[in-house]
Amino acid sequence: MGTEHQEHDLKPGLTNRHIQLIALGGAVGTGLFYGISKIIHQTGPSILLGYMIAGMVAFFIMRQLAEMVVEEPMAGSFSHFAHRYWGNFAGYCSGWNYWILYILVGMTELTACAQALQYWWPVQSWIYITAIFLFVFAINLTAVKFYGEAEFVFSMIKVLTIVGIIVYGLYLLLSGKGGAEASITNLWQYGGFFPNGIKALVMSMTLLMFSFGGLELIGITAAESHDPRKSIPKATNQVIYRILIFYLGAITILLCLFPWTRIIPKENVSPFVLLFQNINGALVANVLNFVVFTALLSAYNSAAYCTSRMLYGLARQGNAPKCFGEVVKRGVPVKAIIASALATVVCIGLNYWLPESALEILMSLVVSTLVLNWFFISYTHIKFRKAKNKQGVIPYFRTWFYPWSNYFCLIFLIGILVLMLMTPGLYVSALLIPIWIGFLALSYIIKRLRTSFN
Repeated sequence: MGTEHQEHDLKPGLTNRHIQLIALGGAVGTGLFYGISKIIHQTGPSILLGYMIAGMVAFFIMRQLAEMVVEEPMAGSFSHFAHRYWGNFAGYCSGWNYWILYILVGMTELTACAQALQYWWPVQSWIYITAIFLFVFAINLTAVKFYGEAEFVFSMIKVLTIVGIIVYGLYLLLSGKGGAEASITNLWQYGGFFPNGIKALVMSMTLLMFSFGGLELIGITAAESHDPRKSIPKATNQVIYRILIFYLGAITILLCLFPWTRIIPKENVSPFVLLFQNINGALVANVLNFVVFTALLSAYNSAAYCTSRMLYGLARQGNAPKCFGEVVKRGVPVKAIIASALATVVCIGLNYWLPESALEILMSLVVSTLVLNWFFISYTHIKFRKAKNKQGVIPYFRTWFYPWSNYFCLIFLIGILVLMLMTPGLYVSALLIPIWIGFLALSYIIKRLRTSFN
C-alpha cells in the first residue's frame, strides 16, 4: 500500500480504553439522566426488569455486530456487511438510516445539554446548543487520537460519577441518613413491583430501548482501532456488563432513596439532581448537574464522531458522494464531519421554534431509526454467518446461541414496532418508518439511474 493511498485512509488511533469509553459515551446519556423519569412514572420499580430485558437484547446484537467487525474491520461497519452479504440496497439503506439515526441522537443530546445548563442559567436553549455544537465540531476536526482522549475524559467523569452515586446512595441507605422515606421496601411498598401492571412495563419498552442506543458504536471504531481482533471482543464483553451495572445500580439506588410515586417528570432537571437536592441541598445537586451535563456532552461527542465515519464509509462504498470519502493527512474525514455537522444544525432551529417539545420529538424519532438499525444488524449477521459457513470459515469471535439469538432479537424488535403503533405519541414515528424506507428506495433508484447514464 503506497503512501498516497494511506493518506486517504482512516488512521488507527484508538486503543481498547478509547473504544470502551466511546461506546459508554454513546449509551449513557439522555436515556439514563432524563428519559427514566417518564418511564418510572409509568412502570414504577418494574423498570429494573425492563432494563434487564432490553440489556439482554442489546448484548446479543452487540455480539452479532462484533463477530462481523472482528472478521472484517471496515469503516462504515454494518453498512459494509449489509452491502456485501445482503445486497447493494441493504447496504445503502442501513448506512443512511444509521447516519440519520445519529444525527437525531446528536440533536437529542444537544437539546438535553442545553436543559442541563438551564438548571443554572435559564436562557434560551438554542444559544447553549450553538456554543456546544461549535465546541464538539472543533474536537472532531482534530486527529482521532485527540477525539479518543476527549471522549475518554468525558466518559470517565460520567462513569466515576455513576459509581459515586451508587456508593454514596448505599451509604445513605445503610446509615439511615437518606431520610425517613429511604428504604429498600420502596421497591414494593407503593403498589408492588408492578404498580401499574405488566402491561405498563411492556408499553414502556419502546422508550427503554432508547437508553441502549449507542452500544453499536464499537463497530464504527473498528477501522481506527490498533488491534480490532483484541480490542473489539474485550470492549464488547465489558461494556454491556458495565452498562447493566450502571443502569440497574443507579436506578435501584434512586428508587430506594426516593419513592417512585414522587419521581414525576420535570422539565430541564434530571431525577438524580432532584433526589440529591432534596437529601443534601444545593451543593451536591449542583455538582451532580455538572456531571449530567458532561455525560450528555460525551454522548453528543460520540454521536458526532460516528455520523462522520458512517458517511465516510458510505462514500467509500459508492453510496454517498465521493468527496465524503476523502481524508486529510492527519487521518480525519473533514468533509464528512462538516456535512454531518450541517445536518445537525437543524437542531438549533428546532429548539428555537419548539423549545418545550424538541427533546420529546427527537427521542421518539430516534426510537424508530434505532429499531431499524438493530434489525439490519441482526438480520445481516444471519446472512454473514451463512456465507462464512459456506466458505468453511469459523469466525474468531462468535456470537452466542446463533441463530436463535438472532430470531429472538428480530421478533423482539418487531414487537417494539407493534407497541409503537399502540402508543400515543409514538405511533406517528412507527408510521414514518415505511415512508422513510420508501424515500431511501427512491433515492437509491435515482442514484442507480444517474450512475448508469454516466
